[in-house]
Amino acid sequence: MSSNGNGPNSVLAIAIPVAGGRLCMHFGHCEQFEVFDVDTADKKILHSRRIDPPPHEPGLLPRWLHEQGVNLVIAGGMGGRAKSIFAEQGISVIVGAPAEPPESLVQNYLGGTLQSGENACDH
Repeated sequence: MSSNGNGPNSVLAIAIPVAGGRLCMHFGHCEQFEVFDVDTADKKILHSRRIDPPPHEPGLLPRWLHEQGVNLVIAGGMGGRAKSIFAEQGISVIVGAPAEPPESLVQNYLGGTLQSGENACDH
């Protein structure tokens, strides 16, 4: 057990695609990503930052988010190919999240109450 809180299982980087201050339902066409560094043991947000994605091209976002240190993506919708590329990069994906403010989604995830439904993307 690490006493500094930086053990491999306690700190997680969660990326959420945003547009207009809320979860963007179409993953590849968001305005920005909000990335939250969270402590899963203490169930709290340590830090957040907004980053502008590179120009959209197939397969780029999973590699780019991996380079940003992201471990988990919470999305409204995502195509099957994108999900498999994220898996190759070691990034978990939750789809079907509601269009809520990103901080609310992260708090719900940490609290075990994140509602996920149908994947809003079918390609």
